[in-house]
Amino acid sequence: MVDLQVIHEDNHLIAVNKPAGWLVQGDITGDMPISEAVKAYIKDRYDKPGAVYLGTIHRLDRPVSGVVVFARTSKALTRMNKLFQEKAIQKTYWAITDTRPNPLEDHLTHYLIKDTNINKAKAFDRPSNRNKHAKKSELTYSLKAGLAGHHLLEVHPLTGRPHQIRVQLSKIGCPIRGDLKYGHPSPNVDGSIHLHCREMSFIHPVKKEKVVITAEPPDEPVWNLFDL
Repeated sequence: MVDLQVIHEDNHLIAVNKPAGWLVQGDITGDMPISEAVKAYIKDRYDKPGAVYLGTIHRLDRPVSGVVVFARTSKALTRMNKLFQEKAIQKTYWAITDTRPNPLEDHLTHYLIKDTNINKAKAFDRPSNRNKHAKKSELTYSLKAGLAGHHLLEVHPLTGRPHQIRVQLSKIGCPIRGDLKYGHPSPNVDGSIHLHCREMSFIHPVKKEKVVITAEPPDEPVWNLFDL
């Protein structure tokens, strides 16, 4: 069982700091997702009889760590889904690359197509007849620090495309450390990649108060190079 790190909890929402390597929701592998661990936590903490309701609002890729928010009520799920659709949720990611980006900060726009057969996206600089089904994908990034050949980027995705940060950074020659799928030359020992959902902020769907949820990066040597 995962050592669950709950970082926000109220009557409508619960958020955890997902370790790299865990699924958010079950898939064909049959591996236990972190959503089941959260259900077990709620059942035990509140001594709930029967099944526990938990709505999956969004996902992080399996090798990515950081903030994952779940809905504890159907009302919260519906309203959070609407916030995501309206792009009313601000997300901050941290990524570590071996390559220093040039320029040091930028607004990237690409057009992404995902091949579901190999679970991989491809980025194009502009739309064309060849990629007419590609979806516009935008993010901003800035260099926060560089140390020992590693570069820490802060990334703000403005759209929510699959593998967006991974493929867009790779497109500019800055694949994320450990991300073999998108061009990094070597894997991390544990199969993770150095991409972490650091923070999510939004107006609470029921309380109508601002919520800021922050997750500490993994406690491992490369992340620990930086004074975070």
